[in-house]
Amino acid sequence: MDTMFHLKDSMLVAELCGEIDHHVCDKIREDIDKELELYEVKHLVFDFKGVTFMDSSGIGVVLGRYKKLKKNGGTVTIRSANKLVKQILDMSGIFTLMEYKEEEEEDGE
Repeated sequence: MDTMFHLKDSMLVAELCGEIDHHVCDKIREDIDKELELYEVKHLVFDFKGVTFMDSSGIGVVLGRYKKLKKNGGTVTIRSANKLVKQILDMSGIFTLMEYKEEEEEDGE
C-alpha cells in the first residue's frame, strides 16, 4: 500500500493505492496524520482511484481523520472510488458525513 500526498493551499490530497485492510491501516493512519500535522491543513481529500479493495478497517481510518479535522473546523472529501469500494463506503453511511466526488477536477486540482 502506497500513499502519495499532494498539497494545494489548505487542502491535502491523499492518493491511496492497493488494498486497504487491517494489515496496512496503521501505516496509512500514521502517514496521513503526520502530513496533517506537518502542513496544518484544514481539508483532506481521500483519493481512492488506485484502491482495489477495502474492508471495514479502511472505514475506520477515514472516520478517524474526519473526526480529527472536524474538531478543528475542517472537512474530508472522498473521491474516485471504484464501484466496490464506493458501495462499501456507502453501506457504512459515511456519505452522510462527508462529500463524494467522482473527478479530481471538481475540487480544483
